[in-house]
Amino acid sequence: MRNIRVATFACPGAPPEIREVPWPRIGRKSALIQIGACGVCGTDLHILKGHWPKPLPWPFTLGHEMTGIVREIGPDLKTDWMDLPITVGSKIMIPPFMPCGSCYYCKHYPESANRCQTPVYYGRYLGFDKPPHLWGGWAEYVYVDLEDLPGTKIYKLPDDMPLRLGALSEPLTSCIRGFARAQRMGGFRWGDTVVIQGTGPIGILAIAAAREMGAGRVIAVGAPEAPRLALARKFGAEATVNIEEHATAEARIARVREIVGGYGADLIMDCTGHPAAGPEGIEMLRDSGFYIEMGQFTDAGSIMTNWHRFVAKDITIMGSWAFTANDLALGVQMLNHARDRYPWYEMQTIYPFDADGVSRAVADAMAMRTVKSTIVPFPELLEA
Repeated sequence: MRNIRVATFACPGAPPEIREVPWPRIGRKSALIQIGACGVCGTDLHILKGHWPKPLPWPFTLGHEMTGIVREIGPDLKTDWMDLPITVGSKIMIPPFMPCGSCYYCKHYPESANRCQTPVYYGRYLGFDKPPHLWGGWAEYVYVDLEDLPGTKIYKLPDDMPLRLGALSEPLTSCIRGFARAQRMGGFRWGDTVVIQGTGPIGILAIAAAREMGAGRVIAVGAPEAPRLALARKFGAEATVNIEEHATAEARIARVREIVGGYGADLIMDCTGHPAAGPEGIEMLRDSGFYIEMGQFTDAGSIMTNWHRFVAKDITIMGSWAFTANDLALGVQMLNHARDRYPWYEMQTIYPFDADGVSRAVADAMAMRTVKSTIVPFPELLEA
């Protein structure tokens, strides 16, 4: 059998190196999955910029927003995480964060299993040197091994869901979980006015999630106009606030309050990754409103704020980190049910899998020339 190509990075700032590895031998609870599409996530960009706060196993293969087709499978791997049958030819997605199921948080607080102490991470914490060297989505194939890595979880996609579409299910799930937790806490009610700070891929997906989960009005704050704010409106934001035109926090706060009405928004979700968005967003929020912070996935630094404002406004602030194992099924379901209601493919800019394609996908994402750079190793699977 032919060799398999994978991309690795030696360190932050290094260019991608395309390597070839042997076709693996499939274990009894393992599978070899042909990559259909894999997105470039903001986390990937932070890692390549050297912002990731934990040690990483350089060199390794990045890419975790991946979908693919099962090409070989061991005899003891018969179902996905949700007990749906899988076999050769099944379409699946693999999330990056997989709670182990056996640590303190997984056992005692399953609703907070996203705080798992020993999770499995494909595309991040599995080094290239570990055989069979296929542990990330920026590759032609990825290998899953539930004997060696029992925390691994895979999710079957609907048979008629394009792999390109399915690649959005993981980032969409992060938005769904944030809004769902706010609903359980009474902070997000049907018909609420929602402001999304940030119009990158998570911000765009948050617009769709908010609308699908009952928001009455959605306003987006971000930049640039093309492609991001224009796409936000296509996804259903009734208005957008361009931070390049409204260049100060005071101007942006005033503009949002003008749009939503003098009291402010019912709920705000920050998807920016910029610490300054928090104190600014608080002032866009009505008194007794609800603020979801999910943009600070890496440590972007501290910022001065005034805790008196939180008390005086009587608000709730909730941090939301990733998702739990069962949340992913909701992401797949929502994406499937809403597949015809949003211009999902307009989010994605497609790049081939070679050194130049991977480099351009990363560079364009960093420069915000794309909303979701997406690497497709096999063009014939683009609509599969």
